[in-house]
Amino acid sequence: MDTGRLGVGVAAVGRPAYINLGRTGVLPARRDVAAMRAAAFEVLDAAYAGGVRWVDAARSYGRGEEFVAQWLDERGHGDVTVSSKWGYRYTGGWRIDAEVQEVKEHSLQQFRTQLAETRALLGDRLALYQVHSLTADSPLLGDQPLLAALAELAESGVRVGFSTSGPRQAETVRRGLEAEVAGTRVFSAVQSTWNLLETSAAGALAEAHDSGAHVLVKEALANGRLAAVPPPPVARAVGASVLRALRHEGAPLPLVEQTEPVHDPVYAALRAHRGFLTADQIAAAVARDRGEELDAPSVERHISHLSRDFEVEIGQNGHGPAYRLGRFRAFLGQRDHARHERFLKHRAKIS
Repeated sequence: MDTGRLGVGVAAVGRPAYINLGRTGVLPARRDVAAMRAAAFEVLDAAYAGGVRWVDAARSYGRGEEFVAQWLDERGHGDVTVSSKWGYRYTGGWRIDAEVQEVKEHSLQQFRTQLAETRALLGDRLALYQVHSLTADSPLLGDQPLLAALAELAESGVRVGFSTSGPRQAETVRRGLEAEVAGTRVFSAVQSTWNLLETSAAGALAEAHDSGAHVLVKEALANGRLAAVPPPPVARAVGASVLRALRHEGAPLPLVEQTEPVHDPVYAALRAHRGFLTADQIAAAVARDRGEELDAPSVERHISHLSRDFEVEIGQNGHGPAYRLGRFRAFLGQRDHARHERFLKHRAKIS
């Protein structure tokens, strides 16, 4: 396996609180700075011994950049590529129970401040500087002074890129790579989430690669969900699949962008009609459009389930109760949502 194409990130060892599964059992019980530095050095040493020559950090990874710089100074490695990210400010204060671990700000002032901080630690080792978690609707993409500053950094010899997260990664990748200053593309690298559980950005990343951009895959093991002490057969299957993907072996799977989404049949019927439908009318629509047979009680159960995430209006017509799909009301941070209290209780573990 060509480990030279792999990199290691220091998010999980740069600060005491992070979201990776399975890290509790392998990190020090007492996560003071010295203990976490030692853990970071252990991870970096193991990666280097395995042939990995790329290390990725971020300003919001607590002391991640500091640990990387100290490790490079102590080990004397001159063949390691270092990338980092700006745009999130670490606010955890080295506390696991801090209410807010990081704050996002994609402004010109934030860029200048964090670039200076990164350079103070990494110096000329910095090879790639990325916008941390760019989104398709980010004001950054229309902020000409900020784009000009990023372009200036690129002209100085540091590659400039962005990372993406969330359900619209593919759109973000395409929009980000369209950003230009004086006719020249600003970003020449993109780092996106891709793993066996999340493949939606595959098409856009392939396009980015074909256009000459450097593509980095992050969260390849889904923040530990594909690696946190899985049963041996699962571990072997996952490892084999990842290895085949890296070697480009086998027939390519259909891209998610080219497949028809599979929706709850009752949701699909209500969304297509836009008006009120009785349970019998919904069942008839499902049978006609999807070839599935649902009786009235089954329709009611589907509606009960949908009402957790959507407003479902209930009206009356000559045939009894009728239903209409309303607005999406799944948890987006609303204070009146049933999940709000749980979110507040566990927010220190959310990055």
